[in-house]
Amino acid sequence: MSLAEPLPRASGAAPGQPEWSTPGACCPTGAAVGFARTGGLARFVSDAGEGLKRLDLLVPGVHCAACIQRIEEALPKTPGLRSARVNLSLRRVSATYDPARAEPEDVVEALSRLGYPARPFDARAMHDAERDGEGRDLLARLAVAGFAAMNVMLLSVAVWSGATDATRDLLHWVSALIALPATAFAGVPFFRSALGVLRHGHVNMDVPISLALILAVGVSLFEVTESGTHAYFDAAVSLCFFLLLGRVLDHGARRHARLAAAELGGLQAHSATVVGEGGLRRVVAVEDLRPGDRIEVAAGERAPADGRVIEGASDLDRSMITGESRPEPAAIGAEIHAGVLNLSAPLLVEATATGDDTALAGIARMIQAAEGARTRYVDWALRAAKLYVPIVHLAAAVTFAGWLLAGLDLRDAVLIAAAVLIITCPCALGLAAPAVHAAAGGRLFRAGIFLKDGAALERLADVDVAVFDKTGTLTTGEPTLVEAPEAPALWSAARALAQVSRHPFSKALAAAAEARGLPAAPATALKEVPGCGVEGEIDGRPARLGRADWCGAEAAADAGSAVWLRLGDEAPVRFGFEDPLRPDAAATVAALQARGLEVRLISGDAEAAVARAAAEAGIARWRAGATPADKVAALEALAAEGRTVLMVGDGINDAPALAAAAASISPASAADVSRAAAGMALAGSRLNPVVVALDVARAAKARVFENFAFAALYNACAVPLAAFGFVTPLIAALAMSGSSIVVTLNALRMRRAGRAAEAAGEALGAPPATGGPA
Repeated sequence: MSLAEPLPRASGAAPGQPEWSTPGACCPTGAAVGFARTGGLARFVSDAGEGLKRLDLLVPGVHCAACIQRIEEALPKTPGLRSARVNLSLRRVSATYDPARAEPEDVVEALSRLGYPARPFDARAMHDAERDGEGRDLLARLAVAGFAAMNVMLLSVAVWSGATDATRDLLHWVSALIALPATAFAGVPFFRSALGVLRHGHVNMDVPISLALILAVGVSLFEVTESGTHAYFDAAVSLCFFLLLGRVLDHGARRHARLAAAELGGLQAHSATVVGEGGLRRVVAVEDLRPGDRIEVAAGERAPADGRVIEGASDLDRSMITGESRPEPAAIGAEIHAGVLNLSAPLLVEATATGDDTALAGIARMIQAAEGARTRYVDWALRAAKLYVPIVHLAAAVTFAGWLLAGLDLRDAVLIAAAVLIITCPCALGLAAPAVHAAAGGRLFRAGIFLKDGAALERLADVDVAVFDKTGTLTTGEPTLVEAPEAPALWSAARALAQVSRHPFSKALAAAAEARGLPAAPATALKEVPGCGVEGEIDGRPARLGRADWCGAEAAADAGSAVWLRLGDEAPVRFGFEDPLRPDAAATVAALQARGLEVRLISGDAEAAVARAAAEAGIARWRAGATPADKVAALEALAAEGRTVLMVGDGINDAPALAAAAASISPASAADVSRAAAGMALAGSRLNPVVVALDVARAAKARVFENFAFAALYNACAVPLAAFGFVTPLIAALAMSGSSIVVTLNALRMRRAGRAAEAAGEALGAPPATGGPA
């Protein structure tokens, strides 16, 4: 059974709805295990080497560092299970096990015992995850919390201003009517998560958050019923709002991380025309193709499998492999890869690799492997998760018990313990990075840079080497005519032939002739010969425009950078093309080098073209003829040397390298899959925003560490004050909100970052970027 086929539905699932695809819900534990025991997991098992097997599962309940730590530590303790790795972006758990001691179903059952129902991870599962409505649900709860917080704060101002007795009680009751339903609704993500792990005897970051919310509301309600002076409804709804804001930002980052692998599916053909004995044709699903099948690939279609051309000649768009927009000729014996676009004429191809063995599938695997790589920031979060939850609970419990032993009554002891929980809630720590990333994102947007992932900004701050692709990145990606004969008659003849072809060189030649005001010569019998060029008759003489060898010229010196014109028996004439650098490419390279970065160039283009581009841009180290795997290997080699790499590329062939690099940027002209794999995207045609992004990233890193330092200092001072009874829950709520405001104000200093680099870019004569669709 192929991954494209629907999974078996659970009993009661609606017809046409995939199993466990209900928006916002997880599959019931028992039902998930029941599905596993049907044997349906076997087709999702792969070989992990050394006699081990690997099972990839989608686990919707994974959402924080504590979840990762719990799964990765607990799963290997199950008999037969060797290791577990969690990808938070994809919500994927990859578990390896010994097939002699365990089965795939044991992995699912082990996760279920931990409180994390799972289902097989495949393309359909990813699509269901995208449709689950979690983002819309979080935004709705965030809006409710924000609206309630504003209104309760307004009522609290009146109380703080001196309202007493009946007026104060009325304001407190109105606050309660707003805050109670708002907190109950907005806090559902935290309550649901906390209840789920507590049911299985564990804790996560949402447990103290839920406890603080419940205590703040409960104590406030008690105060209101007793006509007390203080109520803390504003603390509860404000806490909900700030924590939900962080959850929304995190969800958005994870959604972008899932897009790169998913969008590769758009390049894969869904069906193929198989030619059987006697020329009989039948259409089959790509999953049913096998090596040795003869496949017809019509003009305008993408190849459904890797193979070898056995009949026909055409031009191919291999940009997904080479990164070059220039079509390449293909004749009998030429290799073709899945996803490659056939441009001119039908081809008969013998399949050599299908399904997961194709080059396109290999690119997808490289992207997923790179996305699953662990960064130091995740490791920091895991270590923090081990300390935060027990320390917060212990501090509140010790405070409560200590005051009871000291003779304080139960009500006051609960208030002091609640103050400890509220004042230690991780708002300042939680906002330390997101607030800076939000401010940095706005700053980058104004510079024409789209930040898709806050972690990408953190990684960019540490880069020490920048690797550029050539075509479409360092250069414009559009051929420009740089060499041509002077005779107007030759120009007119060339235009007559060029204007009937869709080849990029032909279009550039025809445009150049039109710009010179030279009309096309009268021509007849025009015909495009796939993989060769255009031929016809001009003034009764045979005429050809195309490849050097087809037109009778020496082909060795061209390296695919020219077309030749031959009229009758005259000597062929050369029209040479170049792919020019972007206007600010050299200045951008120089600016990066001035900031301490080594700049390299890696391209799939011919050696002569790459050498010329490197020389013009001022890049000393370059490499030509690189495949997608070569680019990833080069980046991995740099990483092994301890280097932190920034990759700037635009082609489909650059997507694995963009995902594998520590930081990555794609221009606006990049393929969709490349923009999805990159952490940032550039709007406009300039490269200078790469320098702006680097300056902003370095400034953001400084602001983040300043915020962390402040948050640590705040907790070091605030917790003892609250524990010794010097802070009421109201003051604790104000201190917590105040710490968040300080962190946010410090983040707003990002507005000044990158101005020097942006001004330098504008000095080159390019208009300032204003932001826009990438």
